[in-house]
Amino acid sequence: MEEKQRIIQELVPGRQITLAHIIANPDKILYEKLGLDPAVEYSKSAIGVLTVSPAETAIIIADIAIKASGVELGFVDRFSGSVIVTGTVSEVEAAIQAILTYTEDTLGYTICQITRT
Repeated sequence: MEEKQRIIQELVPGRQITLAHIIANPDKILYEKLGLDPAVEYSKSAIGVLTVSPAETAIIIADIAIKASGVELGFVDRFSGSVIVTGTVSEVEAAIQAILTYTEDTLGYTICQITRT
């Protein structure tokens, strides 16, 4: 008889940004599905999505995003480390670049490259 193997999965948060993505010209339905007001946000033309670990860093990167450019916060989750920002493509890009620079240079985080769709 084969013995069953028990696997325990555990999150060990590193100090890293694992996702920094810009969605240019998203479809209106995406704003709705994310819980953003498409009447307000759709004209902005871009969504930025970030994931950070430890999750509490989401508070810091949300603050950096607001101060770096004219982006609006769409979502911040200090438990999962997810942040969504909206704005023009250049505003979202400036915010994400500022976040990556600060977290790498000041906090010593490992960062990823900015990706786009």
